[in-house]
Amino acid sequence: MQSPAMIYTYVLPPEEDEEKEEIGDMESSVRAVENILKYRFRNKKLLEEALTHPSYTDSASYDRLEFVGDAVLGLAISNYFFIQYPNLDQGKLTLLRSANVSTEKLARIAVRHQLYNYVRHNAGGLDEKVKEFVMAVEQEDEAEIYGGLVKAPKVLADIVESVAAAVYMDCNFDLKAMWTIFRDLLEPMVMLDVLEQQPQPVTMLFEQCQKNGKHVDIKHWRKGERNIASVYVDGNLVASASSDQKENARLHAAKEALQKLFSKSNEFMNVDIPSQLDEIEGAKQKLRELCDKRKWPKPNYKIQRSDGRAHEKRYTCSVEIEVTEGILFVMGNEKSRVKLAENSAASVMLHGLKDSKYI
Repeated sequence: MQSPAMIYTYVLPPEEDEEKEEIGDMESSVRAVENILKYRFRNKKLLEEALTHPSYTDSASYDRLEFVGDAVLGLAISNYFFIQYPNLDQGKLTLLRSANVSTEKLARIAVRHQLYNYVRHNAGGLDEKVKEFVMAVEQEDEAEIYGGLVKAPKVLADIVESVAAAVYMDCNFDLKAMWTIFRDLLEPMVMLDVLEQQPQPVTMLFEQCQKNGKHVDIKHWRKGERNIASVYVDGNLVASASSDQKENARLHAAKEALQKLFSKSNEFMNVDIPSQLDEIEGAKQKLRELCDKRKWPKPNYKIQRSDGRAHEKRYTCSVEIEVTEGILFVMGNEKSRVKLAENSAASVMLHGLKDSKYI
């Protein structure tokens, strides 16, 4: 018997036997999902619709169900946490709901229960995206609340929401009955203690730096098909990360920055830009040698400012170097000559690389 994998349609009209085989596959998919839910549908057409991607044009897709499921899950989970934490304020209740209905969380539910195996579609490349995400989830040391290195395909979250809506409607729009059936599928849920131990990294980074009088800047670049995010604190590079998706790169760069900026005693580590007195003699040559040793492209210097009259010019230069994670950029101190300004920028870069554990 053919396994209940993805079902495809073809340009040529199917023969009668192929039509029967396709119907049989959907029937087996419905039974499989019913077994996962431990619930038997009275109207199995609802579940069939919930397991049909919009690219499969021979029957109704899950679009409308997904719309309802999004609202149903949000309300059901809101009710659950409202009762679970009677003294919790609105802000934390909102964070709990968001953590449990996010695309990342719902997509991992679809992976955990292999719901993606039972969806029929005719979308080129969809299988590869799902497979890449599944492999990334399997390699995670612990469940990611806010996102792993591979962004969750929205289709996985859509499946969970559409199945939730199908259950809700099959229970005559009884939210309590739907929650009783569906709650086990959502386990493990993100509870308050987990949320407090793992706050949103980008938000926490900005909050902590603001408390300590530090300025945070997160810069983004693209290198080929990868998005790179680099975190700078008071102008110094602290951390970089890359991902297929811009938001995931930003998230993981913030995570790494938090780890580097705080010691075990939770005190902010000093990452100030070095002053003129801290400049390294022969910094340009040392930086060039470091780039050659690390097989990085040679440093790129630019004049950022030139002030004063012709015989009293003052120059400020920047330098950038390309590393595996992205492009690192710093500004030097103002100098009377371009070469001195470039050496100042190189000195700042060397200090920044040392603080950021690149050397």
